[in-house]
Amino acid sequence: MEHPTRFYQLAADGLVIIHLLFILFVICGGLLVLKNRRWALVHLPAALWGALIELTGWYCPLTPLENRLRRLGGETGYSASFVEQYLLPLLYPASLSREMQITFGLAVIALNVLVYFRVYRRLPAGPQRGARKGPPLPAGDSNGPDNP
Repeated sequence: MEHPTRFYQLAADGLVIIHLLFILFVICGGLLVLKNRRWALVHLPAALWGALIELTGWYCPLTPLENRLRRLGGETGYSASFVEQYLLPLLYPASLSREMQITFGLAVIALNVLVYFRVYRRLPAGPQRGARKGPPLPAGDSNGPDNP
C-alpha cells in the first residue's frame, strides 16, 4: 500500500515549501508593508518569531513536523534545523554556526527596523491637538453662554 507513504512524502515536501515561504516573508515581508500598512499586523509577529528562533537557537516547530512526516513516508528525518538542512547548503558550504544564526537574526531585525522606520516616516501627520472636530462655527455668533 504505497499511497499513504506517498501522501506523507508530499506533505513533507509541501511543508518545506511553506517553511521557505514563511522565511521569505519574514525577510522581505516589510516591503509589503510599504505598499499597505495592514500587512504589518501579520508581518511584525512573523518577523519577531523568525528573529527569536535565530537568536535563541530554537528549532521552528515545522522542523519536527516535517521529520515526522518524512518518517511516516518511509524516509529518514534529519537532525539539523530547517536552515541547516535546506538553506545553508544553498548559501554556504560549511555548516551553520551559532554566530551565523545570531547574525541572521540580527539581520532580520535590522532590515525590518529600516523598513518600518520608512513606513513610519510616510505616515500622514495626525490632527493637531486642541483642534476642534466638526463643522466650523458661524462667524459673529453672540448667542453662546459666554456672550449674553
